[in-house]
Amino acid sequence: MKCLGSLLLLLSLFLSSCAHHRDVRPGTQGLHRVSVQTEDKELGSRDAISQANHYCQQYGKMAAFENEEQKYTGDVDEKTYQTGKKISKVAKVIGGTTWAMGGSSESNAGGIVGLGGMAGDAALGKGYSVNMSFRCQ
Repeated sequence: MKCLGSLLLLLSLFLSSCAHHRDVRPGTQGLHRVSVQTEDKELGSRDAISQANHYCQQYGKMAAFENEEQKYTGDVDEKTYQTGKKISKVAKVIGGTTWAMGGSSESNAGGIVGLGGMAGDAALGKGYSVNMSFRCQ
């Protein structure tokens, strides 16, 4: 039983060590790529850079980026997507505020809007794709 516990601990450590660069795809001839699906282009770029740097750190190197592409990949037009994300954030705040203030069932409109905001947010998904190619140097 002690061996099983040690094996599970070792396995969980191994799996968690890869989580910091989960979107990195090692490539041939030292050219790697990272592809991140995200709700926000800038945050997605920061995440991709962080993952690439973490990947290269395991070799004692830093990531040198050769190419970066950010593109909208959502199902609805980009303007509608951005508007929907903003509305969803506002709805979450309204719903959370009503719940935190102890809103009664008679004044549950904020909670319903908040739930609608979460559902709308999930339906819109991650509308941007950030792709970068890099080398560890």
